[in-house]
Amino acid sequence: MELAPATEPGSSRGRLGRPLGALAALGATWVATRTVLVLLMTGVLKAPGGDVTADVWMIYHAWYGVLQTGTFPFDDVTWQYPPGAALVILLPGLLPWSYLVSFWVICGIADAAAAALLIRTGLRKGRALTGAWMWVVAVPLLGPMIYNRFDLLVTALTLAGLLALIRRPAVGGLLLGLGGIVKIWPLLGLIGTPSGRRTRRAWTLAAATAVSVGFLLAAGMNGAFDFLTFQAGRGIEVESVGALPLHFARIAGAWDGKVTMNYGSPEMLGPWVSVISKVMLAGTVLGFLWLLLWRFTARRRNAATMYDAALCALLVFVVTSRVISPQYLVWLIGVAAVCLTVRGTSQRPVALLILIACPLTLVEFPTMFTQILASDPWAVTVLTLRNLLLLTAAVLSGVRLWRSTRAAAALPPTVVLDKTPALPSASSYPVRPGIAYEQDLLDGIDHPAGR
Repeated sequence: MELAPATEPGSSRGRLGRPLGALAALGATWVATRTVLVLLMTGVLKAPGGDVTADVWMIYHAWYGVLQTGTFPFDDVTWQYPPGAALVILLPGLLPWSYLVSFWVICGIADAAAAALLIRTGLRKGRALTGAWMWVVAVPLLGPMIYNRFDLLVTALTLAGLLALIRRPAVGGLLLGLGGIVKIWPLLGLIGTPSGRRTRRAWTLAAATAVSVGFLLAAGMNGAFDFLTFQAGRGIEVESVGALPLHFARIAGAWDGKVTMNYGSPEMLGPWVSVISKVMLAGTVLGFLWLLLWRFTARRRNAATMYDAALCALLVFVVTSRVISPQYLVWLIGVAAVCLTVRGTSQRPVALLILIACPLTLVEFPTMFTQILASDPWAVTVLTLRNLLLLTAAVLSGVRLWRSTRAAAALPPTVVLDKTPALPSASSYPVRPGIAYEQDLLDGIDHPAGR
């Protein structure tokens, strides 16, 4: 494998000035779509479904007031997050504007930073700008709600961690560990890392970061882990996959439970809920046991494998959860965008399904959310289509991940190899070892039989 110097036209640095048309189109699309989001958030344009800013100015701001006193809102059952979430809630207080405006500014910065990282990665040799397009186009399809939840910040952090894993595993592990102490799910990004020194470094940094930040917050504030006690009493959230049988039974008049606010979200409580909860939990366990089986039996890896496995794990986590809030879709958008930065990813059809699910999510929340709560047949039809897309994406993701990592075709009985020229010494390589490692993986996409 020949590695071009950083100053040559074939290098990542030399490629930055080439796709000017694509960069201009990406930039113009980002500015136009985010402008529309701002106009919707500020009320200049009428948003479908009404105001979606209440979570910030009412719930987050109330938590901010409690956290400033040196304690977690442990007496508030709507606080359902690991202790690292306190850092995100406190962050808008560092800016000079109102809490709501400051939160929007931080979300805008995170959004732009994620797009910039995907563009920068897409310009490298063997990479593609498709991931940047996925992010720029899909995020606004969720509507102004996405700038009024802190999931956008966590997704941007996770995206940065995943992109750093190959070249800088320690940095990637640190960022994923930091995301994990805020929302748990970013740690799923480590499930596909290949065994070896680089993986040990990433896993160690992720664990050390999550544990140390969690310990410091628990030592300095009261009630850091009290949120764990709230999970046992949860029902089935109305938008989850598990809620669909209850919606259908309710439409048929065969379910006499109730829909009510429970632990910060509208949930279905009553007959069959405990059974469905156990089925969903069993689905989670089985899904991750399958992922462990895949991890120990995978025989071929390339630069896309780590990202593809992360997306598969996240889809399993989402579709088997008792809760699917609309902002969960931005998690999937972010990880799918990372997959699409590699031309050889197996997850292109999966990313398309996630993209289609985004406008359906906007329709069911907030546009038809009142009808969802009442199990209106048309609203439930939209919800069913969205959830079936996510279920299909999860199954398809697993199938394509499995097939992409099976053993390469055997070599012919007789193989004549050219004499391999002597390689220059390590000190003569004009690139960092992390870049060489990434390029080796990318080369393996086009020449799998030789790996």
